[in-house]
Amino acid sequence: MKKFFSKTTKIIASAFAMTMFFTGIASAHVVVNPKISTPGAWETYTMKVPSEKEIATTKVTLKIPSKFEFVSYQPIPGWKFSETKDANGTVTSVTWSAQNEGILAGQFQQFVFMAKNPDAEVNGAWDAYQYYKDGSIVEWTGDEKSEAPHSITNIVKDTTAKGETVKATEVKKDTEKSNSSNTSLVMSIVAAVLSVIALLIAILKKK
Repeated sequence: MKKFFSKTTKIIASAFAMTMFFTGIASAHVVVNPKISTPGAWETYTMKVPSEKEIATTKVTLKIPSKFEFVSYQPIPGWKFSETKDANGTVTSVTWSAQNEGILAGQFQQFVFMAKNPDAEVNGAWDAYQYYKDGSIVEWTGDEKSEAPHSITNIVKDTTAKGETVKATEVKKDTEKSNSSNTSLVMSIVAAVLSVIALLIAILKKK
């Protein structure tokens, strides 16, 4: 009986570890916040970068959306900052490169910068490129339904103004839809793992 419970405990522990691993993968995205801002504002943005692999993230490049003006960045010890400009001197992308070990597995790093929003209402897509120590690159450039989605900031007028409440509600619905999708994926993984546990316990009982 003790042997049975010992085996069962090991199976459950392994299954739990698998669940946590896949849950982390499902939710670990490069994200730029805030999701909503106002036209013409000098907004402070934060890019959160988690390491999804068992190796370190050593560099991150972020493309600046069209009509957004990059202004400045907050320095981070151990990270070198650089920027790329077009022929007109406009910053088109910014890069943070690790000068030490980088972002290790199970860690994340936040990169803070300031940008001037467009004067008109637009949706700005933040394409990000995550470089790992082994030379692999994860391109966060897809839409919200892809495995590697980019972040989007909706530039809208004051949501307290007349007629703008509807737009704020639509943005909220999009966010809730994305969260619901991630939750469904996690629940499916948990259900699959629990099914495996039940099957293995049934097999052990017969022995």
